[in-house]
Order: sequence, then C-alpha cells, then structure tokens
Amino acid sequence: MEAFWASFLLIFFAEMGDKTQFLVMALAGRYDSRRVFVGMTLGIIVVHAMAVLLGATIGSLLPADKMGIAASILFICFGLWSLKGEEDAEEEECKASRFGPVMTVALTFIVGEMGDKTQLAAVALASEMNSWLMVFIGAVAGMIIADGMGLVAGNYLQKKISPPTMQKVSAAIFIVFGVAGLLQCLLLE
Repeated sequence: MEAFWASFLLIFFAEMGDKTQFLVMALAGRYDSRRVFVGMTLGIIVVHAMAVLLGATIGSLLPADKMGIAASILFICFGLWSLKGEEDAEEEECKASRFGPVMTVALTFIVGEMGDKTQLAAVALASEMNSWLMVFIGAVAGMIIADGMGLVAGNYLQKKISPPTMQKVSAAIFIVFGVAGLLQCLLLE
C-alpha cells in the first residue's frame, strides 16, 4: 500500500498546475466533458503504463530532449489551430478529428505527457518499489483526480467566459507551454 500512496501523492501534487492539467481545461472548451474525461483517462493509462512497464526502454530509445521538442512544437501547432475562426474550426474539426474527440484528446494527452515530470516520476517510483502494479494504480488515480479538477475548472470557465475569449485563452495556454517547452529543451542542450 506504501507504493500506491507514494505514487498517488507524488503524481497528484506534481500534476497540479502542470501543462496537461491546463490542456484538459482548454479541451473542455472544445469538446464534450464526458469525451474529454474518457480521452484523458485513456491517455493517462497509456502514459503511465509505458512509464511503469517500459520506461527504461523508452528512455534509451527516444531521448527525452527530442521528445520534448516534438511535444512543444505540437503544443504550438495546436494553439495556432485553436485560434482559427469558428467557421474554420467547424470545417477543420471534421478533418482534424477523424479519430473522434475521445481519441483526439487521448493522443494529445499522450504526446503532451511524454517525458513530463509525472511520467518520469512514475518511472523512478516503479524502479524503486517492488510493487509496479500499485505504483501504476496510484499514479493513474492521482493524475485522474488532478486532471479531473482541471476539467471541472475548464467547464466552469467556459460558462463564465465567452467562447471567443475562451478560444483565445485556450490557444494562449497551448502556445505558452509550447514555447516554454522549446526554450527549456534548447537551453538544456
């Protein structure tokens, strides 16, 4: 049970204010909440399964700096895409979401979490503790609760802020995190 609580608390607090929590808030303005929650949960499960079960292998095959650069560029692109007008967005949504909202959210979440501190924390915990299953369950539970709070906040803000303003805020969140991620990756080289 120690492995569960250690991973739950570490991941929960690490996720508070993290880019993927803001990502969920932004996606709440774009898609139905249930679909965002399901996509987010699928993304969380995939990310932490990879972290706990395959973290060491992934780390040796894909350098974290290259994954960070790719994720940052995708965040900037998603932010720019979010700035498109409503008419353009509806037309584009048919093309961009050929996977549907759930898979679009899940894939966006997976890319955003690759090489993130919560994924790396799960890798470290799984290597330290003898209970990889409890680390996995704790990490997933901590992240679902933290990002679920982001989903609730995103829904609240969507009701209080006009759609065009929410669209601009959403785009700004993606772009800021994308630029910050690129700067972090490039300055660490």
